[in-house]
Amino acid sequence: MVTYLRQSVCLAACLFLYSFTAQAETVLVAVASNFTKPMSEIAAEFEKQTGYGANLAFGSSGKFASQLLNGAPFEVFLSADGDKPLRLEQEGVALAGSRFTYALGTLLLWSAKPGAVDADGQILHKGGFQHLALADPKLAPYGVAAVEVMNKLKVYDKLQPLLVYGENISQAQEFVSTGNAELGFIALSQVIADGGGIGEGSGWVVPTELHMPIRQDAVLMKAGAQNPAASALMAFLKSPPALAIIERYGYRLPNGREVVANPPADEKH
Repeated sequence: MVTYLRQSVCLAACLFLYSFTAQAETVLVAVASNFTKPMSEIAAEFEKQTGYGANLAFGSSGKFASQLLNGAPFEVFLSADGDKPLRLEQEGVALAGSRFTYALGTLLLWSAKPGAVDADGQILHKGGFQHLALADPKLAPYGVAAVEVMNKLKVYDKLQPLLVYGENISQAQEFVSTGNAELGFIALSQVIADGGGIGEGSGWVVPTELHMPIRQDAVLMKAGAQNPAASALMAFLKSPPALAIIERYGYRLPNGREVVANPPADEKH
């Protein structure tokens, strides 16, 4: 009986230790929808190189920010803008000084049909479509950028009755993919081909001077401050392997950063 009890206690202790270890070695990450594909690759590379795991949740930056302010347990937040991470820092739920820009987004006017969108976006002036999809500007920075572009081109008032809003940019793409909208504003990363260019349908890469820069910021939440996996992921996002993936998906690198063979010592992990 004593042996049995000892074994039971030992097993319980081992399970507790395993549970604690597994929890400590994994980071829970909230990721803006536009960054779904690159972050999935980055998480796989992160696990391979560091041994830490990353559990990813994808959605609109606005909804994540609201959830984080209300106590959601995410440990790292990859937003599609800089405003929301800044606010989380100011509200005291994110770690001050941890915020940095991990990518500059590229906006694309896109149709699932080849030849439907011309290389200069003139279709916005010419019309000939019934629905134009975009992410809700109240929730998603890419939606804000899309409205800026239409205003800059002086077509917003004309197109406003045709706009259909997705909760996030993935839903905007879905509207176009399923034919519920003939075209829409999405992120280039969602349809980019291997080696660059648009992998399916047709599109216009919107010139950056037509909207404010889409600065996508990462921030370490206080919930992850004591988790080494969370700190490791923040460092890994600045590493050459991560930067190479980010560039491959059509994002620009912030502050003139570039992929280098030998990272600075403070970026090694």
